[in-house]
Amino acid sequence: MTDLLTRGVTFTPTRDAGLARLEAFVPFAGAAYRNERNFDFGPEDRSNVSALSPWVRHRLVTEEQICARVLEEYALSSTEKFIQEVLWRTYWKGWLELRPATWAIYEADLETALEVAEANGAIRRDYHGAVEGRTGIDCFDAWAKELVETGYLHNHARMWFASIWIFTLQLNWTLGADFFYRHLLDGDPASNMLSWRWVAGLQTLGKNYLARASNIRKFTDGRFNPSGLNETAEALPGEPHGKPDMLAPLEPLPLGKKVFLLFTEDECGADGMDYGRNEVVAGAGWNLTSARSEMPIGDQLGAFADGAMRDAAGRCGNHFDCSFEVFSDAEAVDAILQAVAASGAEDVIAPYTPTGHGRPHMMKLAALLRSQGIGFYEIRRGWDNRAWPYATKGFFPFKEKIPSLLIEAGLDVKSKRR
Repeated sequence: MTDLLTRGVTFTPTRDAGLARLEAFVPFAGAAYRNERNFDFGPEDRSNVSALSPWVRHRLVTEEQICARVLEEYALSSTEKFIQEVLWRTYWKGWLELRPATWAIYEADLETALEVAEANGAIRRDYHGAVEGRTGIDCFDAWAKELVETGYLHNHARMWFASIWIFTLQLNWTLGADFFYRHLLDGDPASNMLSWRWVAGLQTLGKNYLARASNIRKFTDGRFNPSGLNETAEALPGEPHGKPDMLAPLEPLPLGKKVFLLFTEDECGADGMDYGRNEVVAGAGWNLTSARSEMPIGDQLGAFADGAMRDAAGRCGNHFDCSFEVFSDAEAVDAILQAVAASGAEDVIAPYTPTGHGRPHMMKLAALLRSQGIGFYEIRRGWDNRAWPYATKGFFPFKEKIPSLLIEAGLDVKSKRR
């Protein structure tokens, strides 16, 4: 595929590329990041942020690897802001995992919003004007085009964009979340959907985020000077969150079996996980990216996800010394069943597929496997098992647990040379 370039960053969908980007960013993970992270200098200059999120979303590089490498150089107090930003993803994943009904509600609301947009000419016109960058709001139009062309936006730009979408353009927030999810290389069910809810005032009820022209001028270094923004809008009305579930325990792995390893784009680090005393005799990657939306998936996202899966399949094949293939169709259930049968495996083990678009597909496959007498087992990383149960409230209570979570992961948070 053609590399996607920003200043100092090449979005190549391999683990090696992600680790190389991490190494390049480490010298900036302290005061430089803390002081400059909120500036969006444009797609030609991402030197003030890590831009690691596409690799982290597919777990070509993990949150734990990033924290471990940075904490080799810095005391936690010196790089705390960067570590917190890494853990925001962990928090969002845990929050949704404890409240999976929120995803089902989003999917139902999105389906309705798409039907309304199709039936209502004015809404359809405004929606297409927004996603095609034809609103007349200079910054918004630039970001819409940048997203489609590169698959990436600065985090601050994402907040401004969502706020303008909801409160100035008055478009349904689920349509905007879907637009992001179809194009972002790092689009994640939890981080994306819940961040849009936060901007709308649905995540922290009654507290919305408003894009202000002065803020955009300042933090885009004068590149944009928008006018006509709604800077006084109230939060969207919403319902209180339900009581969080307990994190569901997983069935213990079998012992001494011949197993088929199946991973999705959620876990392209499958070669580094512990499958117990079982022999991996074959495996596959199941790329479910196309199932993110009823609408077409962006070309850049499709290419990155495919590359990430193929990189992971190659590493798994080398690590386990057996064949791994990649299935790129969400409807590839029959083909996967045939591959499992041909491998002679007694059971299938899959890294955990979290709440989101991929989980129903994995659960359908699991039921079919079990109906044919083949066991299906999932495993979760220790990082997730330890952190997700703390995502019961807002981020600030979760943030208080970060030092202990890092220590439990075996990371050194004490004073370093930086």
